[in-house]
Amino acid sequence: QVQLVESGGGLVQAGGSLRLSCAASGRAFTSYAIGWFRQAPGKEREFVAAISGNGGDTFDTASVKGRFTISRDNAKNTVYLQMNSLKPEDTAVYYCAASEYGRKWSQQSYSYWGQGTQVTVSS
Repeated sequence: QVQLVESGGGLVQAGGSLRLSCAASGRAFTSYAIGWFRQAPGKEREFVAAISGNGGDTFDTASVKGRFTISRDNAKNTVYLQMNSLKPEDTAVYYCAASEYGRKWSQQSYSYWGQGTQVTVSS
């Protein structure tokens, strides 16, 4: 089992940057791919980015490509989401989640979820 805690959210102006962290506790952290998802008000939760257990493979959605970078430090049991050139449409609650199997862009592949952190981008 894995417990996940997100941090690093906040209020930022358009064009600014934030770095989200997802700290994991529990065993076998490298056995899990970690994904970031977000949910804006009135919208369904959507995939943002994911990284494999050893950090060798990353995936992201088209809307954040070139602006967001996912990385992980397995020595610290932490995954990061560096968000640059933020836009008002990036405003959402951001969740990290852990997956052992399945398609990394699919929420159904993730068994463990954090509580979320709010990101607000002002125009």
